[in-house]
Amino acid sequence: MTKLVYFAWVRERIGKGEEVIELDPEIVTVSDLLAHLKTRGEEYAAALEYENVIRVAINQEHVEHDAFVKGATEIALFPPMTGG
Repeated sequence: MTKLVYFAWVRERIGKGEEVIELDPEIVTVSDLLAHLKTRGEEYAAALEYENVIRVAINQEHVEHDAFVKGATEIALFPPMTGG
């Protein structure tokens, strides 16, 4: 099982801060995961509409979208950080 954690407007659009899912064998990379999540309903599709801006951390380490998800215990999804 893998814990997914959502931050900022990703969390707001999905409607929850976290969930635990079983990663299907065909979900190999972060890109695969994002594509899969977009099929889970309108709220996921809205949150991940512009997936290229979504930042990802696997086990609290920032990764690119081509990173492998196998063995991940936690995957965090968040929008770009802004300064201020």
